[in-house]
Formats: sequence, structure tokens, C-alpha cells
Amino acid sequence: MASSGLLRSCLLATLSATLVAAAAVTPAQAEQKPESAQAVTFSDTFDGPAGSGVDSGKWQLETGDNVNNHERQYYTPGTDNAKLDGQGNLVIEARRENPGNYQCWYGTCEYTSARLNTSGKFTATYGHVEARMKIPRGQGIWPAFWMLGQDIGDVGWPNSGEIDIMENVGFEPSTVHGTIHGPGYSGEGGIGAGYTLPNGEAFADAFHTFAVDWAPDKITWSVDGNVFQTRTPADLNGGAWVFDKPFFLILNLAVGGYWPGDPDGSTTFPQQLIVDEVKVTTSDG
Repeated sequence: MASSGLLRSCLLATLSATLVAAAAVTPAQAEQKPESAQAVTFSDTFDGPAGSGVDSGKWQLETGDNVNNHERQYYTPGTDNAKLDGQGNLVIEARRENPGNYQCWYGTCEYTSARLNTSGKFTATYGHVEARMKIPRGQGIWPAFWMLGQDIGDVGWPNSGEIDIMENVGFEPSTVHGTIHGPGYSGEGGIGAGYTLPNGEAFADAFHTFAVDWAPDKITWSVDGNVFQTRTPADLNGGAWVFDKPFFLILNLAVGGYWPGDPDGSTTFPQQLIVDEVKVTTSDG
């Protein structure tokens, strides 16, 4: 299990506003994803009684706020904001409440939510990494499925590397983003692209599968099997490629921040990130 110092480092120093210059890609423009890998190295289908917590052998919860991104939520422990629904899903819920009188960087916290990671329990170096999820909606809502280099406690961020498999900001209900961050290309300088559903469809209306196929010197992103970008060292303008080492998984639901902006009168609570499955497979050849 990671030390509390690593958890705090992850929480306060890693979720960066991922503003990308690349244009969004529609399914009509996307190519088909190659065949997925075969050997399962990590799987969680979140089966268990309603109200129970996640498998502690696979996940740990981070707690605290995030001043770096000016997010508004406090990430709580236990099952306060992250629990199974008894139907094979993990539900991460953001609420406009603060029953624990939690204190945030801006004063008394206005919202609670949850953030989970596999640090110290599972890491991957390469493979097909995917999650089937139904994301929340609303101005100021920021769900994410992503990875950090396991060495973050030693080298810090962004030298650790960050692979954002899926991020959504509520003011873009039809678009998700995939991005990499590393030394010299982090935060607003992250390198990535967006994927947009056709006909004004919103990601919050249905489950979708968000994935990367990750190999030496190559990462490819897809949504529902549709590839929308591939990144290699040639995209880094001479920057260091820091993605050939173990990474751990993260799921979180943030509220507010520099990129999504704060909730407003149109935002309803609670909002839920519903996760059906997280799976990592590796190639059999």
C-alpha cells in the first residue's frame, strides 16, 4: 500500500487541467480499434451487496481536497461517496453537502465525492486498459479514468507521467478527452485529443467503454472500439517519453476546478459516475 505521503502527492499534485489543442473526432472519422488483448491481468466487475465498499485488495480511497486545480470537492473515505449498488456497479457520487465539516483550500468544503486508485495493489506496464462507465452530467462536473507512474513518490509529477484515458467536463456533454502529460508537456501543455458522439448525443445518457492500447513507444485511445488518436515519442517535440514503466489506475469524480469551472444554478446534485467494469489485458502475441 502506498504511503500517506504518496496519496497526498497524488491528490494535490496530479490532476491537471487538460486543455488540448487537437480537434474532437467523431465516430464517422474514427478507425476501428484492433483486436483486444487476451490475458486478463486485472478485472473488477464490482459484484457485491448494495452499500458495500470496493475490494480493498484492488483499490484504496484517497482523501482530501485539491488546491492545485481549485477543485471544490472533498474526497471522503469508506463508503460515504463510493459504494457498490448490488447490481454489479461501483457508484461514485458527488453531493452538495458536508456532513463531516471537512475543510478545503477555500474554507468549509461545499461538496463531497470520491477518488480511488490501485497504487501498491496493482500496476501495469503496457496492455489494453478499459473501463465501461456511465458518466455524470452538469456544469462543473469532472469525471476521469486515468493512470499515474508508480514512481510518482520518487520523481514527482509530471516526471512520473500521466495517461488520461477518459476525462469529461460538464460543459461538453458530447465529448471526452484523452491526454498524456510528462516533463515539458503537462497541464495546459498536455498532448491529446477529443472524441465526440454524433447527433448531439450525451455521454451521460448511456454506458460507454473507454480504453487505451498501450505498447512500447505507442499509446492508442478508443471509445466503444473506435480509435480516435495514437501518440508516440514523435509527438513530444523532443520531450521525454515516460510511459515505459509501471502505472497504477485511478477513478475519480471531481467538482469544479480551472478546466470545468464551478457548478452553477443549472447543476443538479447528486451526480453519479457509474462504473460497470475495469479490466486490464495483455497481448498473447
